[in-house]
Amino acid sequence: MKKYYLRREPSAFPVDYEKDLNPEQHAAVMHEKGPALVLAGAGSGKTRVVTYRVARLIEAGARPENILLLTFTNKAAREMMRRAEQLAARNIIGLFGGTFHHVANLILRQHHPLAGYRQGFSIIDREDSRELFETCVAEIFRKEVVLPRGAVFSEICSLAKNTELTDADIVTLRFPHFVNALEEIGKVIALYEKKKLSLNLLDFDDLLLSWRKIFAEHDTIREYYSLKFRHILVDEYQDTNKLQSDIIDLTVGGDRNLMVVGDDAQSIYSFRGANFENILKFPDRYPDAVIFKLTTNYRSAPEILYLANRSIANNRRQFSKELHAVRQAGETPSVVPLKDVFEEAAFVGSVIVDMNSDGRAFDEIAVLYRSHYQSMQLQMELQRRGIPFEVRSGLKFFEQAHVKDIVSYLRIISNPSDEISWRRVLKLIRGVGNITAGKIWESVAKSANPVDAVAESYRLVPRKSAEGFSRFVGMLGELRSEHYLASPSSAIDYVQKNGYEDYLYNNYPNAEMRIEDIEQMSRFALRYNSVETFLSELALQGVAEAEAGSEDRTEGKVVLSTVHQAKGLEWEAVFIIGMNDGRFPSAKSLRTDDEEEERRLFYVGVTRAKEDLFLCYPVSSEDWNALGFLRPSRFLKELPADSFEEMTVEDV
Repeated sequence: MKKYYLRREPSAFPVDYEKDLNPEQHAAVMHEKGPALVLAGAGSGKTRVVTYRVARLIEAGARPENILLLTFTNKAAREMMRRAEQLAARNIIGLFGGTFHHVANLILRQHHPLAGYRQGFSIIDREDSRELFETCVAEIFRKEVVLPRGAVFSEICSLAKNTELTDADIVTLRFPHFVNALEEIGKVIALYEKKKLSLNLLDFDDLLLSWRKIFAEHDTIREYYSLKFRHILVDEYQDTNKLQSDIIDLTVGGDRNLMVVGDDAQSIYSFRGANFENILKFPDRYPDAVIFKLTTNYRSAPEILYLANRSIANNRRQFSKELHAVRQAGETPSVVPLKDVFEEAAFVGSVIVDMNSDGRAFDEIAVLYRSHYQSMQLQMELQRRGIPFEVRSGLKFFEQAHVKDIVSYLRIISNPSDEISWRRVLKLIRGVGNITAGKIWESVAKSANPVDAVAESYRLVPRKSAEGFSRFVGMLGELRSEHYLASPSSAIDYVQKNGYEDYLYNNYPNAEMRIEDIEQMSRFALRYNSVETFLSELALQGVAEAEAGSEDRTEGKVVLSTVHQAKGLEWEAVFIIGMNDGRFPSAKSLRTDDEEEERRLFYVGVTRAKEDLFLCYPVSSEDWNALGFLRPSRFLKELPADSFEEMTVEDV
């Protein structure tokens, strides 16, 4: 019988791969067939490799509809597909590109009965999930019980699905505050899952669970898609979780044309459920995989890369590689010990001013830190100096809800006629909403001293709020004492420990981070000997910020960010502050033996810098009126002496 072959159209403008790519990139892009692991070091052109790989596959005859490109944002997928289309000089409509959830939705729309859903199912977001959990709690427990609010339930449920741990495991590991309510939590989650199914609803995690379920239980469907997706590319593979890894392994067809691209040295999202073992053990699951290493760095000066290489070499569990610089030699990174966090902030602000005077735009400078709370003093220092900045790690410090809550308590005892603060703190009491808070305020506002009068408002609160309201009245009475009026730090601590900390645990998945912020504010308040002067300072900072924001600036803004949020970005100059044991690496990581991930996080921070790198740490800390000494980070102490220069404030 005569054989027939599918005729492929060659690219109208063949790509000169050898000219456009360096030898490491070229080898990965031209990989023939079978599984491949591309270890793309920081600044090594990872996106370039993925886009050229797509173009190469199409040039070699692959149909766009036979390519699956999985990314972690739809924006990244669109950008890669746009570049690949330009390279291939042809339309690549039909290529499946997007996030795992996007592709899962497309598959589930075709095969939803196999996952137990009806036609026209709806996908709920995190806010919808939170509200549904609240409904479930109300249905099961008619009486007031101390349970997480919907946002915390949603986080517990999501982490359990993505890590394949039980709900009880997640509560024990991540939310130990609720370990005594495991039975009740289990009942709420069970009802939540039942309700979703009956209402034909899926949350984001159900999309992935359904994809895996369909492929694992229905060989015919799985084989169809394995033939359809003859080439699979996965970007940022080090950030995949166990569920996503299973989906990829199930989808790969007999040709095993799977290319995963990532960097084990930049695996930093275990708190979101990412599984470091996925990339580390890829060669075990695919013994015939070819490993490519991209080590040519186009971003950083060689001195910065030397420090980064020496640091990450201390990790035992990794694919060893050394980054090599394309840039010419520059300045040696500086390690800067400073008296305390205030001097640290002053140093950073001073150097930024000098850099800007020398012609460096503000938006080419970033200050990075391990945790958001570490930026408080720096924000205030930059405001004082009129340096424009933007906070990428969250709201500006004193704009955060939990910080404003605490400050509102202080404003009430300083100015009992502050209606805004009264309404805010009253609504923190469970069961008290806008209407009840308004009634209470109207009642106390008529009195010469609202703080004294609030005890007479018991009749206005719902029965379920009586206990919380009683605690609130007692707190205000205690805070009015001379001790707390003369010690804003003690007042902040009192509010936190007398109910507000429980409120945070009940309402927010990231309660520990918020508590860190409040503790940092308490330490800052040690400098003031009255609540009134402390509040005045905060108000003046707000005025300074407003004035700075109103100026006509064309130089951009300095970026303040956690290292986690800075991944994938770059700046000419980078400061990493708070380089102390217990801060970076974090105290929690040292307790849980996560030092290697913390070192990877440090590596990510260092490799954001192009030309200048400053690693700063305070040597002392004022904590509850006692002087404590802070140890430099172990990540600094393990660096070889020739990888940095130690700088003192006098050197600036």
